[in-house]
Amino acid sequence: MPKLRRAVAWSVDFALVVALASALAVLTFHRISALVTDVPELATRGGLDLLTSRGDVLDASEDLGLSLWNKSVLYVEQAFGLLVLAVFLYQWVCLALAERTVGKALVGLKVTPSLPRRAARRAAVTTAADVAVYAVACVLLVEGQVVLSVLVWAVAVVLFLLNALPVLSPGRRSLADRVAGTAVSGVGLSRPVATPLVRTS
Repeated sequence: MPKLRRAVAWSVDFALVVALASALAVLTFHRISALVTDVPELATRGGLDLLTSRGDVLDASEDLGLSLWNKSVLYVEQAFGLLVLAVFLYQWVCLALAERTVGKALVGLKVTPSLPRRAARRAAVTTAADVAVYAVACVLLVEGQVVLSVLVWAVAVVLFLLNALPVLSPGRRSLADRVAGTAVSGVGLSRPVATPLVRTS
């Protein structure tokens, strides 16, 4: 069934995204941990802030805390940015060079036509629907913009559904397909041509 094949293909590709996101999460956790566990640097920074605070210890501590928080947030934002960029490049390169992602290749699907511009547009819409808008919502949440984060999260869900649900229609063209002018089809398998038997007398 074509719909099932596309669902399996998306699941495989999304599993790769989750694996990459997990690796970036571990890397970001270690980067943030290094900020906290680097005691000599923190002690030096705290000492300098204390000496220049003119007795305002609370203000010096607050500045140190804000510095650590800002760096931590920056590391999180960098991780989300790398994730979005990596997903876009994965989609674009696979479609431009092979007409299919790893998931589509495993279930025998391909995207046509395979023009670089169409591949880039399709990769951009797919990345936005699957990852990018969710990443923006998460960054806003980390920045403390809770209400805006919820609104962007709702937009992300709507965009995902707009991209996914048309696959269930008879045309089976997602939003990404319609924007890029592409279509997903099965890979044609060559069959041996039957040759007529020639009787010899």
